[in-house]
Amino acid sequence: MKKVLAITIIILSVFISCKKETTLPPPEITPTAPKEAEIAEPAGDQCYVSTANNSTIKLSFNVNSHQEVNGKLSYSLYGKDKNEGTLIGNMKGDTLIADYTFTSEGVSSVREIAFLQRENTFIEGYGDIVDANGKVTFKDKSKLKFDAKTTLTKVDCTDFVQH
Repeated sequence: MKKVLAITIIILSVFISCKKETTLPPPEITPTAPKEAEIAEPAGDQCYVSTANNSTIKLSFNVNSHQEVNGKLSYSLYGKDKNEGTLIGNMKGDTLIADYTFTSEGVSSVREIAFLQRENTFIEGYGDIVDANGKVTFKDKSKLKFDAKTTLTKVDCTDFVQH
C-alpha cells in the first residue's frame, strides 16, 4: 500500500509540474506614455488680475514647453508703495513657483512667490520665509497656504493695460 501511495504521489507531482510548464506566460505590460509627452504646447501670454479693497495685483507671463515661466508682476496695495518687477520660475504641476525681482521705494529686491492654478484663476500662496543672501524664500514649500482672498482672475491680455 505504501508503494501505491508513493507512486501516486510521484505521478501527481509529475502531472502538476508538467501543468505548470504548459501555462501561458503572463501578459506583457505596456508602459503608459511619460507625463512629459502630455505637456501641451506653449500657451502664449496669460494675464491675471485681482482688484479688491482699492488694491490691484497684475500678473502676466508665458510658459514654454519645458514649463519655464517668465513674465511681470505688480502689486498696487492700498496704503502701501507700489512694487513691480519680473518673475522667472517654473510650473510644477498646478503650482507656479518663481523668483520675483522687483523695485519698491527705489530698492531692488528678490523674493520667492507661489501661485496655485485653479481653472481660470491663480491663488497666491503664503508661508514661513527665510532671508538668505539678499533673497527671501519660502522655508518649506510643502507647507504653503493658499488664501482665496488673494485670487487673480484670468483676463484678456489685450485688455490688460486698461485694468
